Amino acid sequence: MRAEHEAEATGAESGPGAESGPGAEPAGAGAGPGAAPDAAKSRRFPSITKDTARPEGHGRAAPGDALAARQWPMLSVLGATAVGLLLTALNHPRAGVLVIGVALIAASVLRRVLPQVGMLAVRSRFTDMVTYGLLGVAITLLALVMEPKPLLDVPFLEDAVRFTVR
Repeated sequence: MRAEHEAEATGAESGPGAESGPGAEPAGAGAGPGAAPDAAKSRRFPSITKDTARPEGHGRAAPGDALAARQWPMLSVLGATAVGLLLTALNHPRAGVLVIGVALIAASVLRRVLPQVGMLAVRSRFTDMVTYGLLGVAITLLALVMEPKPLLDVPFLEDAVRFTVR
């Protein structure tokens, strides 16, 4: 591929009539990436990738130092998670874990609603939504059944804990 770019930059021709002489290779005789430079290049993604794809929010939205402005969804989720961790550290574990769970649910909603979410976009939109949503719901449910005095009573949960702890 590098040879193709260098050939284009120097203006070298490559085609059936480009080289003629005793040492010239016939068209299509060579093997490798530069074998058929005159073949039409496809705009489709290759079936086998050779590199990682850029995340959806990779394009420049603003010049210079305004690039951080695109990161507000990720910063808001991280800020809410930090508040939840602080509440947990200050001896309010249920409120802290609940804030963290709600922050992940909000991340799922932001990923669905906003076209560009910066670094909140890690995988495909669907995978991010499902991952953030399931983790958020699971953490929120754990906060609601947390002892002492659970806010949500799940009848089979006590039996399951007794069965596993025996």
